[in-house]
Amino acid sequence: MPPHLSADRPAAQPPGRGSVDALISQARRLKGDVDAVRRDTQSDGSDPQERWQRALCDLALHQLDDLDEHLGQLRDGPLPSPAATPPAPERDSLLSRVGSAEWNLLTDEASWSAELFQILGRDPAAAPLTLDELPSVVLDEDRRRLMAMVTDCLVDAKPIDGEFRIVRPDGEARTVHMMGEPVLDSDGSTSSMWAVLRDVSELRRSQRAVSETRDSLQRHRAHTEHRLAVELQEAVLPPRRGSLRLPHRGPQTLDLAARCLRSSTSAMIGGDWYDALELADGETLLSVGDLTGHGVAVASGMAALLGAVRGMAMAGTQPGQLMSWLNQLLDATVQPALGSAVCCRYRPDTRTLTWAQAGHPAPLLFRDGTGRRLNAPDGVLLGATPGAVYAQAEETLEVGDLLVLHTDGLVPGHSAADSVNLLLDLGPRLGETDTAQDCVRLVVDEFGESEREGDACVLVARVTY
Repeated sequence: MPPHLSADRPAAQPPGRGSVDALISQARRLKGDVDAVRRDTQSDGSDPQERWQRALCDLALHQLDDLDEHLGQLRDGPLPSPAATPPAPERDSLLSRVGSAEWNLLTDEASWSAELFQILGRDPAAAPLTLDELPSVVLDEDRRRLMAMVTDCLVDAKPIDGEFRIVRPDGEARTVHMMGEPVLDSDGSTSSMWAVLRDVSELRRSQRAVSETRDSLQRHRAHTEHRLAVELQEAVLPPRRGSLRLPHRGPQTLDLAARCLRSSTSAMIGGDWYDALELADGETLLSVGDLTGHGVAVASGMAALLGAVRGMAMAGTQPGQLMSWLNQLLDATVQPALGSAVCCRYRPDTRTLTWAQAGHPAPLLFRDGTGRRLNAPDGVLLGATPGAVYAQAEETLEVGDLLVLHTDGLVPGHSAADSVNLLLDLGPRLGETDTAQDCVRLVVDEFGESEREGDACVLVARVTY
């Protein structure tokens, strides 16, 4: 419990005028500087950034106005006695925002300043409201808060410091901040309660404007980042609509199709990718991968990583060595990241698939309606271990074989092992399809509508020759 207050405590003496005058001058100069910044941010209101800046300037000006007023009161000292009450200030002046009151518990009398009558919108000729009557002008949802503050003050001698909303006779709602203390008589019992009430409606309105414009700006930024990430991803990934047949010249040995499935819980684009590229030596590059994180920076990193994969594959680099160099690339970046990937080279004349993986789910091979997971060669996550060595494996395919490459999360809500088993269970139905696009459509129909926490990619390659 706070210490009891004395009813006959001496009035505080104001500090020296010189020091306070200097503070007032500084506050007014700062207000002029802020007002100049505010004028510079004037616009037609279409830019969320400018609206946010302008709202912050309005809020700062309101607070500097209040600071100027309070410093003036500090310089001039306590108000004169009630017998010399000055004329009531104009309604919209700074002084009209602060009023005072004292409620005598022994006589049930109330004494209000002229400013408090203005704040509450009441006729100065009318009698001030008693403590029992005061809740009648408070909004229903705030009435309990006011009564709790008054009770704590009168019973437990706790200072009052809180806000509530009142409704004036003209129907206008205002927000009032109340600070007060109990006044004790000589035997330590509460004889009265005094309070200072401040109309903070404009301040709260400015704060709401700042919050709303900040939220609008954040939504605008998020939308812009999402759009940029989507455009970047779509620019670097192969077309995902319809089938792609490689090579473009000569017998078409592979029928390819792919799809990216977006997260249902996040608006941010992840770092998942898939790729199929005809190489200079007649082989075909197949790869899928995932860079950790979300947003434009991750999408940009994914684009750079995919560019490196394509460049090294086009130069003839085998999958195991390619993974080692990708690992070095991620380890050397300014902002280190982790990634997983599968990289395959398919040689059509021998139907040989050479592949390596870096902490990624192994490809699934379906033949005659039955599927199995390829035995994965050794390989750790990209960016996890400097100087890591990646092994590679070979698999001989047959005409009609179906190869499925995918990223984590393709089957949401299940562990990695369960996800693989669910995909393998599709073997008989996949064996009945005619094209790679039909296979992708089957996978998406089976798992694409489920709630997923992150993005996922699937790439299907059918051996046709």
